[in-house]
Amino acid sequence: MTTVDQAVRDGIGTSPRRPDGTLKVKGEFAFSSDLWHEDMLWGATLRSPYPRARIRGIDLTAALALPGVYAVLTHEDVRGAKRYGLEIADQPVLAMGEVRYQGEPVAIVAADHPETARRAAGHIAVDYFELPPVTDPEEGELLRRVPVRTGDPHATADVVVTGEYEVGMQDQAFLGPESGLAVPAEDGGVELYVATQWLHVDQKQVAACLGLPAEKVRLSLSGVGGAFGAREDLSMQVHASMLALHTRRPVKMVYGREESFYGHVHRHPAKLRYEHGATSGGDLVYVRARIVLDGGAYASSSTAVAANAATLGIGPYEVPNVDMEASVYYTNNPPCGAMRGFGAVQACFAYESQMDKLAAALGMSPVEVRIRNAMTAGSRMPTGQVVEGPAPVASLLARVRARPAPPPSTLDLRELPGGVANTTHGEGVVRGVGYAIGIKNVAFSEGFDDYSTARVRLELIGGEPAVLVHTAAAEVGQGVVTVQAQIARTELGVERVTVATADTTVGSAGSSSASRQTYMTGGAVRAACQAVRATLLARVGGAGIVGGKVVNAAGLVVADLAEAIGDEPIEETVEWRHRPTYPIDPETGQGNAHVQYAFAAHRATVDVDVELGLVKVVEIATAQDVGKAVNPLAVEGQIQGVRHRGWGWH
Repeated sequence: MTTVDQAVRDGIGTSPRRPDGTLKVKGEFAFSSDLWHEDMLWGATLRSPYPRARIRGIDLTAALALPGVYAVLTHEDVRGAKRYGLEIADQPVLAMGEVRYQGEPVAIVAADHPETARRAAGHIAVDYFELPPVTDPEEGELLRRVPVRTGDPHATADVVVTGEYEVGMQDQAFLGPESGLAVPAEDGGVELYVATQWLHVDQKQVAACLGLPAEKVRLSLSGVGGAFGAREDLSMQVHASMLALHTRRPVKMVYGREESFYGHVHRHPAKLRYEHGATSGGDLVYVRARIVLDGGAYASSSTAVAANAATLGIGPYEVPNVDMEASVYYTNNPPCGAMRGFGAVQACFAYESQMDKLAAALGMSPVEVRIRNAMTAGSRMPTGQVVEGPAPVASLLARVRARPAPPPSTLDLRELPGGVANTTHGEGVVRGVGYAIGIKNVAFSEGFDDYSTARVRLELIGGEPAVLVHTAAAEVGQGVVTVQAQIARTELGVERVTVATADTTVGSAGSSSASRQTYMTGGAVRAACQAVRATLLARVGGAGIVGGKVVNAAGLVVADLAEAIGDEPIEETVEWRHRPTYPIDPETGQGNAHVQYAFAAHRATVDVDVELGLVKVVEIATAQDVGKAVNPLAVEGQIQGVRHRGWGWH
């Protein structure tokens, strides 16, 4: 049993100042759009104006004739794989024969000035034959259907409520549009500096499209101005690299706001049909549901989104009989993929609307009907998986219900729906209070080999102990750099910790998505630190590190930490995995698909002008199961941020 110094400054459970915080507040942080290289060129993209069209020909002559243009490339210039994709390689690097959504890349340009590059793209003549687009997912091609069935499919109930719901597409709208810099290397490879969520999956796809071995495509994370799922897929990575290799010059690409909307995936729109049956006393008997998701033109992560919608689609409730089916289809709408809570949030809107309907039909409180049916630790999901961790669903609901109500509305125009637009002076304004609770999986699911790698080095710098942590975890604004340092300080009892820039010279850390980085990369950093500590303690026969001293099992000092390190730095690299998950049965949806679950309850207090339809959100009270808050302030920031994103969706 080793001793860990829990009292170390800025360790686990504290909220130290973020290393990027002051720079961002002062406008001095270097984002990927700030990248610069001597003699660099600028890249631009020609995109399809049509959602669906056949390409009958492309004429590059006028574009190539412009002074300052160094390259104009099409799909014919792709040296390796012509298509890429997170789960299915179905998306062309550049359109081949047909465009399948408005904004699909057709050609790319490199020039000595960004305006010249844009002008050259405008000089490319494309002969399109427009085709009728498929915009209704139920008329599109099926990508994946996920059934989840348990219990009696013909169960009956005393009280039945039905509903049809529709949620729209949502854009992540991060403040820093897609950008990056590709630099050709002497070995024939490329150095790519980019804002992304997953360095190694980018590396794998870019290398395949360039026809290069992965070791010749080296990625480094640049300053990321938000992500929220949209940076899991490729945007300009292959294009900039192609132009750099073709011209043998560094190439920078930066999307504007309009192009950014075309350049990344969005949240899946969905149509949801639900039927809930319950006893007269309020116990759920069955749920039957059909969810239709619009995946857009290419697959991205749609197959996983459908699985989340199906497996989490009844909510955090105990339901003995479930007949659920989620399907996602190809259309000629913009591609859809990862966005915060994907799949789970679309279903949540529907099942929580249903719980309100059920409460009204039963004459019960909306909170009471939820608490009555709330799952607990040991409950069984409709997939058959037992919830082994905490499931404080009833407690979270009780906590938000117990919160003091906000003060009554006043006649101050600033506090009324419509604000100072003077649309109302309070007449027709009614206050409403609503409750909802949701469930979300943590980390990757369905048998994916989900792991993170950490390299930790303990050494003396200037005679003082210092730690270097190196992972490929993408800091996208969530604070994972800060968390890694906190974990290292706690595990090794050293305050001086440096977190190296994330890149592909260390093993994969997986994606900064699925609520996984603090858990997964934090777990890897902790494991690597423990390996370093074990080696150090073995050197001097110690049992722990406390207050900069190595102590034995009796708590007596064996050596100063600096003395134990000496001239022999200790470095360990560890791959850390969570417990395994498994694919679900394709016919019944049964199986242990997820690692664990998280829960959040909200109480929304809203003033509504029932005559004009104007809404003023007065307060949203939140209770969320966060486990151990490694960084409490960062946890609060995440809750506040996603709460506002929820407002923007509906």
